[in-house]
Amino acid sequence: MKPLLFVAMALSLSACSSTVENRDPVGEPFPSVTGQTLAEQTINLPGDLAGKPAVLLVAYKQRTQFDVDRWLMGFLQAGIDVQLLELPTIKGLVPSLASGWIDDGMRSGIPKEDWSVVVTLYGDAAKPVVDLTGNENGQNTRVIVIDGDGRIVWFDDTGYAARKVLAIGELIAAQ
Repeated sequence: MKPLLFVAMALSLSACSSTVENRDPVGEPFPSVTGQTLAEQTINLPGDLAGKPAVLLVAYKQRTQFDVDRWLMGFLQAGIDVQLLELPTIKGLVPSLASGWIDDGMRSGIPKEDWSVVVTLYGDAAKPVVDLTGNENGQNTRVIVIDGDGRIVWFDDTGYAARKVLAIGELIAAQ
């Protein structure tokens, strides 16, 4: 079976899991979770980002990638100096069991130089993030800006807009 087909199937199965109502988590701490980058490095969030702000682009569905890419391009074009991480967040047992195949599928479609900024959260690591933001309308990226202490200072789940990138840039510059 081709890796990308398997990724699509696994993400589709995770989409069938329970829906959590969307919510705005601004002011709350980002939950402590552990994931692995596509470069196979273990990342503890938010701990490994302590001391400086970061932008977390949370994706619940495969088709969210288009929105994630727009956000990434916006940050890069605006020249905003901030740590950016993509967080494919895949709840459920089946995707957890297939994590190796899913990661291989993602690696086949993402340039190797970007593997270190893609941190996949599976199963138990995904649940606190889903509970934090909700997963209704899951094709939109959850954009979470955390401060150096891991507290959420900005959140959006309504889709990309250039003015939002600029607002985040101003927020980060003020920190």
